[in-house]
Amino acid sequence: MKNTLYLISNEKIFQNNEMFFCDNLDMKSTPEGLNKHFDVKVIARKSKVSRIQKLNLKTVKTFSNIFSYLFEIVKVSKKNNSQFLIVSLTPFTFLAGIILILLRKKPYLYLRSNGYDEYKIILGILGKFIYHLMFTIITRFSILISCRDYILMGKKGYVISPSQLDSLWHQNHEKPSVSEIRLIYVGRIKKEKGIFSLLNLIKEKTQINLTIVGASEEDKAINQSNVKTLKIVQDKKELINLYDKNNITILPSYTEGYPMIILESLSRLRPIIVFREIEHVVENRKGIFVTTRDYSSLSETIKHIINNYDSIQESMKSNKLPDNDTFINQLKEILSKS
Repeated sequence: MKNTLYLISNEKIFQNNEMFFCDNLDMKSTPEGLNKHFDVKVIARKSKVSRIQKLNLKTVKTFSNIFSYLFEIVKVSKKNNSQFLIVSLTPFTFLAGIILILLRKKPYLYLRSNGYDEYKIILGILGKFIYHLMFTIITRFSILISCRDYILMGKKGYVISPSQLDSLWHQNHEKPSVSEIRLIYVGRIKKEKGIFSLLNLIKEKTQINLTIVGASEEDKAINQSNVKTLKIVQDKKELINLYDKNNITILPSYTEGYPMIILESLSRLRPIIVFREIEHVVENRKGIFVTTRDYSSLSETIKHIINNYDSIQESMKSNKLPDNDTFINQLKEILSKS
């Protein structure tokens, strides 16, 4: 019999009859992958707008306000032989963790990005202080898991390698045309993702075309002639096809932990441009180029990639990329130790 694992998230999930949908692919694949080894039950926030990714789980509970959300945490904390995995640190998940700790449970806390930077971008210096307070308190009583060692801020924890890749991502590579500049960004349209900064950089630059994959019903329309927006893509083959149709991937984020767009693009042999703020994502991988956040530097980087495309693609073939099965097994091994 499988042990019960409560996955506690800040993600918004949409319910349609007995089916549940989210936008974040990680919110779908991680609980579904862990469900092979545990009886996974998700606790999350309720979305009023429809989402794309269907969650194939028996138990998903969503709540529209903080009080009902926390009351559910109190209820499930009384369950024997249960484990608790908190994904990301937000006010909702912080309070959920505090309740578990007060009720003598020791949750796992999975940190996927640097909250210090994210909160500062969203709320300024006050945001950094808020995150520091939450981080300092909850990490004293939790088992930490992260995708980067620096995110742990010197605290003891497990470091894992998230990935959504499977064998399909490495098949049937196509060489794109480089006669025109076709950039692609796959991710959420949010301030901290730097997408609005990028849009300003390429505004009225008709020689650059950008495809954004990740728009939701909550996003306002982006009105630039050289920019095309697409909703979040559910089908893996369709997403692979979108990478293949473009010749350079761009990640304009101000802060990132372990972005899936990097692994996806590298698997399709598409060079990637990132900005100086997240140059740590390069590691020792080939095909990732760092530029500063101004049009002159961006233009020079693009020109270099286009002019050396064949040799860059050849060098990218040596990259060693983690896959989803390995990631799920890493999590399973950690969660099975208690």
